[in-house]
Amino acid sequence: MGSLEKKIRELEKSPIKKQVEGQITLFENKRDWNELFSELCFCLLTANYTAEGGIRIQKKLGFEGFYNLAEDELAHQLIALGHRFPNARAAYIVQARKIAEDLPTVFRFDGKNARLWLQGVKGLGMKEASHFLRNVGFKDVAIIDRHILRGLKEHDYILQIPKTITRKQYIEIEKIVEELGKGLEMDLARLDLYMWYLKTGKILK
Repeated sequence: MGSLEKKIRELEKSPIKKQVEGQITLFENKRDWNELFSELCFCLLTANYTAEGGIRIQKKLGFEGFYNLAEDELAHQLIALGHRFPNARAAYIVQARKIAEDLPTVFRFDGKNARLWLQGVKGLGMKEASHFLRNVGFKDVAIIDRHILRGLKEHDYILQIPKTITRKQYIEIEKIVEELGKGLEMDLARLDLYMWYLKTGKILK
């Protein structure tokens, strides 16, 4: 067993496990379309931004703000809340309203096919779509963000961190994470939370 696997096993035996399991339960309980839409907006906001910032904005605006504010007012709110790309994210959120009530459709699929279904949402790339799916209860897709990449690189699972990730590269790295999960007998949702904790010292969504 490699050093990364050992570190994750140690966390499984620590109080962190309770936090991870609590977060997984929260993910699994999101089923109403308005909850799903709020989570989709959170994931749109976190692209090239921070999870903490996305959480702060989601708490402030909530479903009502994401779904009902006019685009210019939404952009104004994002500016006030410190988002780096207020105009673009406001535009993405307004466009995403078109499929808001259809979001429960994702539960008809496994994670990878649900991710394909989501590819038509502007601003939602492979990472963001995977993030959304994990946050609503899917456990079979990986969130390949900079923290996960750094962890994989530090433990020699990948040779280098790509500056940009193509769809093909994303899937290749996801397969590496899947193999890590299999060795630990752990689904990708939990594995992501443990790996994220190892890099940040935090359990977030």
